[in-house]
Amino acid sequence: MEFHHISVLLNQSIEALNIKPDGIYVDATLGGAGHSLEICRLLNHEGRLIGIDQDKDAIEAAKDRLRDYKDRITLVHDNFSNIRSILRDLRIDKIDGVIMDLGVSSHQLDVGERGFSYQHDAVLDMRMNREASLSAYQVVNEYSEQELARVIQDYGEEKWAKKIAKFIVQERQKKAIRTTGELVEIIKKAIPASARREGSHPAKRTFQAIRIEVNGELAVLEQAVRNFVDLLNTGGRMAVITFHSLEDRIVKQTFQALAAGCECPPSFPVCICGKKPVIQLVNRKPILPTEEELQRNPRSRSSKLRVVEKL
Repeated sequence: MEFHHISVLLNQSIEALNIKPDGIYVDATLGGAGHSLEICRLLNHEGRLIGIDQDKDAIEAAKDRLRDYKDRITLVHDNFSNIRSILRDLRIDKIDGVIMDLGVSSHQLDVGERGFSYQHDAVLDMRMNREASLSAYQVVNEYSEQELARVIQDYGEEKWAKKIAKFIVQERQKKAIRTTGELVEIIKKAIPASARREGSHPAKRTFQAIRIEVNGELAVLEQAVRNFVDLLNTGGRMAVITFHSLEDRIVKQTFQALAAGCECPPSFPVCICGKKPVIQLVNRKPILPTEEELQRNPRSRSSKLRVVEKL
């Protein structure tokens, strides 16, 4: 299946990056290369784009989509958490901007065999990097009831986490839970009928939680944001698109910490901590999708864009 991904907040994020034609830019989450393509169109032959993705399908699709700009792109199959070593290997010291579009791609959701979606019956997988050792099958079938409840509660913010974990453990004692369809049915049984009738699909939060656990999405996020900010040239910008409150909270709080100055108590007559802001917030409130985009791409509904500039 062709790699298909609709880039959310595309125009807003590209505009926010304030692209310099001869700059060096990183697309930390290449996906369908929508953001990368727009960046490349604004670069001259002196400019450069480094596209990173842990999904080989994305890398292969990007090679084709960006073929007209192959003189100014470098594609890397890796996790953006390794940005320091990636740039070191490319002999690049500083960059002028980075776009980070977090979460799962449209392609990963739409290709049933990847096991990301509760809408398709497929083998439990959910690995963004298919070479990784941990899969959704192992989380569902090997984690203890307590570990499952923690993952579903912490990463899915699911109020029925303990009951869902209990039902999963009960079912897997009969036979291994192998498919997304089997898992969806277990979740539906665990959540009371009255609660299932409210809000989104009953499996949405649990699937989000397991996906985050499998791919370690939150574990590396704060340090990765700090690393990217450190690697920016003065005036360089970082744009981050989030899709749920957990990752948005990490990004927001990390940006706020890096934008804060002196931490001395107000009673001190002079600053002795010496702490100065590293960045400034370009937008204090997140940029949200327009009504037009929501109509065109309902998956953009929960997206938020935050932008900072290096001082």
